[in-house]
Amino acid sequence: QVQLVESGGGLVQAGESLRLSCAASGLTFSTSTVGWFRQPPGKEREFVAAVFRSGGRTYYADSVKGRFALSRDNAKNTVTLQMDGLKSEDTAVYFCAAGQRQILSTVRLPSAYNYWGRGTQVTVSS
Repeated sequence: QVQLVESGGGLVQAGESLRLSCAASGLTFSTSTVGWFRQPPGKEREFVAAVFRSGGRTYYADSVKGRFALSRDNAKNTVTLQMDGLKSEDTAVYFCAAGQRQILSTVRLPSAYNYWGRGTQVTVSS
């Protein structure tokens, strides 16, 4: 049974940093495309970042490019999202997701991922 568990969320002030982690069981991140999504209050889930299963290429939403960095630790089977320069509009529940697709046109779509964590809350006060 595949399980993804996010951690590291919390309450910070604008301009500060947080590091989110996603740990997997029953699935190997090194052979999976892994994505981070977020759902702001009252809004739909949106793409944040992803790393392809082979090659390790990363992709970011324009809204977080230059501020967020995704990394994968194959030895620990974890994926980390380093979030710097946080803004109030980054407030959301953040979800980790994994799948097998490696298609650029779908990497930003929630439907491209088979497994999801339950999410971790990130709140940025201005």
